Amino acid sequence: MSAGIDPGQRAGLREWLGLVVLVLPAMLLFMMLTILFLAIPHLAAELRPSSTQTLWIIDIYGFLMAGLLVTMGTLGDRIGHRRLLIAGAVVFAVVSVAAVTTSDPNLMILWRAVLGLAAATQMPATLGLIFTTFADARQRGVAVGVWSGAISVGTGLGPVVGGALLEAFSWRAAFLVAVPVMVVVAIGALVLLPDHRNPAAGRIDLLSVVLSLATLLPIVYGVKELARDGALAVALVSIGVGLGFGVWFVLRQLRLPEPLMDVRLFAHRTVSGALGVFLLSAIALGGVYLLVTQYLQLVEGLSPLRAGLWVLPGAALLVVVSTLSPILVRRVRPGYLIAAGLALQVAGYLMLTQVGAVGGLPLLVAGFMVLYPAVAPSMALTTNLVVGSVPPQKAGAASGLATTCSDLGISLGIAVIGSISVAVYRSEVSGELPREAGVSGRDSLDGAVAAAQGLPGELGAAVLAAAREAFTSGLNVAAGIAAVIAGGAAVLALVKLRHIPPTGQPAHTEQPAG
Repeated sequence: MSAGIDPGQRAGLREWLGLVVLVLPAMLLFMMLTILFLAIPHLAAELRPSSTQTLWIIDIYGFLMAGLLVTMGTLGDRIGHRRLLIAGAVVFAVVSVAAVTTSDPNLMILWRAVLGLAAATQMPATLGLIFTTFADARQRGVAVGVWSGAISVGTGLGPVVGGALLEAFSWRAAFLVAVPVMVVVAIGALVLLPDHRNPAAGRIDLLSVVLSLATLLPIVYGVKELARDGALAVALVSIGVGLGFGVWFVLRQLRLPEPLMDVRLFAHRTVSGALGVFLLSAIALGGVYLLVTQYLQLVEGLSPLRAGLWVLPGAALLVVVSTLSPILVRRVRPGYLIAAGLALQVAGYLMLTQVGAVGGLPLLVAGFMVLYPAVAPSMALTTNLVVGSVPPQKAGAASGLATTCSDLGISLGIAVIGSISVAVYRSEVSGELPREAGVSGRDSLDGAVAAAQGLPGELGAAVLAAAREAFTSGLNVAAGIAAVIAGGAAVLALVKLRHIPPTGQPAHTEQPAG
């Protein structure tokens, strides 16, 4: 094991340059969660995926990343975080190039899955190396704050960067942008970052890894199948299978002396409350965010760059509120601050329920500018709330759970709320679209737009009008569901987190988990 930074030694220029190397992948990997939002219409026009394949292309990355974060954190402890970071960066760069050459939607799903795996190797390594590099507690706090801010920036900038790349190049550039960044990360890690491994790290229980994925993926598959006609039985069986594996997974973690995921942490009031609130708020946001970007292009007919620019004000406000939240929480109880943000989210979602297929742009943008920054308090405060409420020896496991909730929430939102909007679309267009629109037109708005381009003027316009109206109805329903979810999260924050005082006041003693 290479020597890290001696206790009490303050970081110098080399360490702060190393932080840049660690922040770059954190920002990029979360940007890749949302970078395809604006690319989907263009990708769909070329690859011709079904609506279900489209959802898989978007969110399989997040599911694999979330499902393997804890595993890769443990692996990094065993073989070295720097080594795992470099390996993940190399794989990410190579697979990004492979994805650029893909013309088959199923193969694209595979490449996005491998990218999720490569992302999972890097995220825990970045946080682990921050704790190794910055021994001084105050400097480490600054470094973790910069790292957390980079995640917020990456999530917000994904559609904006994607839109700019689409305007200048094509949807394939959304993958190529990762290559130079990952080259810098791999070289910079070798030159600037210390190697670190924990000789006392526990072994990886492979059965637990399999069970975690066997829980998540069948449930997601079942949810997506619910949107497809005649697939109810398959969907329910798939969801049931996933839940069964989930029970097995939890029981196994309770029995293992070194569990893959310490589920006993959820018995801690603050941990379960903060993670539950963050997961619900991310679920509400994930699906609606995707639908907003699709509305801008497919209903309003904006170019990718203009669509990205309409999203930019909300993304900028997200960064501002994320920066202010740790300052405000010095005087305001975090539970109250998070609940207030979620209440604003509810208002923004309710605004989106009133957006129409014609002339709806001002209300859509206003609603998004209200709801998107409102997720910032839970996003900015969750990790510190969770890590600060458990014993030091459990801090790594707790931080892994917080990062997992972010990825998992956004991906679940795309899967669940996205599938509901698809079901509404198909129901609305079933008797409205003419036969000439074809199967693809009834499957998704992307397909309807492509079909309309090959039809005579009036007929093509009629297909577009009906499809856009159906899509907007799906957006309205999805926003209503998101409002209910965010409202539930606000109540949960008030109930579970109200006992936590502002950070400027002494905390009440709370029984630690485990």
